[in-house]
Amino acid sequence: MNKIFTFLLLFVIGLTQAQQLNCTVTVNSQKLSNANQQVFKTLETSLNEFVNKTAWTNQSYSQNEKINCSMYITILSNSSDQFSASIQVQSSRPIYNSSYATPVLNYNDKDFNFRYTEFENLVFNPTVFESNLVSVISFYSYIILGMDEDTFTLEGGDPNFEIAQNIANVAQQGGSKGWSQIDGNQNRYFLINDMLSPTFSAVRKTTFDYHSGLDAMSKDLKGAKEKIKTSLLNLGKLNSSKPNAFLTRVFLDAKSDEILSIFSGGPSITVSDLIDSLNKTSPLNSSKWELIKY
Repeated sequence: MNKIFTFLLLFVIGLTQAQQLNCTVTVNSQKLSNANQQVFKTLETSLNEFVNKTAWTNQSYSQNEKINCSMYITILSNSSDQFSASIQVQSSRPIYNSSYATPVLNYNDKDFNFRYTEFENLVFNPTVFESNLVSVISFYSYIILGMDEDTFTLEGGDPNFEIAQNIANVAQQGGSKGWSQIDGNQNRYFLINDMLSPTFSAVRKTTFDYHSGLDAMSKDLKGAKEKIKTSLLNLGKLNSSKPNAFLTRVFLDAKSDEILSIFSGGPSITVSDLIDSLNKTSPLNSSKWELIKY
């Protein structure tokens, strides 16, 4: 009887720990003509199983704690088993005492080249380069995990970001674009290195304070808005020394629509200084900032 109970307990624990992500992976091959669509269907199925069934960490996640996210892969061209693509990575997390889910990440990586043979096994090994396909998908899985942790605990994502950085370092062996600083100034190399750099810690502080404000909205809406405003003003202070920082853009790409919504409704607070700061920090979103109501 005790053996049966122990087995069932371990089984339940295994189910709880087995997965951390609730991810929808989509492979879009509509840009290709006369392609074997079955290959892309198989790839899509394999990637969904890979992301959702891999135990990325040893933390216990119950079903309702899994991180909702998506990876949208657009195949741009192919030659035999070589593919050129882009990948849009998005994630969100629920707000305390609310049915609302706030966007955490919305990032488009345009340098996603990989080799794939139908039915090949996708296996993640953090110390070995298996393929660029596995490396990119694993890298963004840990970015999602790390950014989610950062919304709950100040710099709580460090353990996941460190694994992502290791993946990036190992993946350079494959020679694919996006892993090196010579491939441009806004790619996977800079995403993870900036995330772990003290130079840009203000972005992660803004992330934590901003989401703390969102979580407080059910108790004190005006106070929560003031806290969110302060977090964004701090982001503006970073912009004065590091204008157009990559991580600042990553943050605002996910949050711009939400910021507009938060500060366009009641209760009203002073936002003239916030609008001025946002216009300096993200002028590309000025059309949104001008819609924020005083």
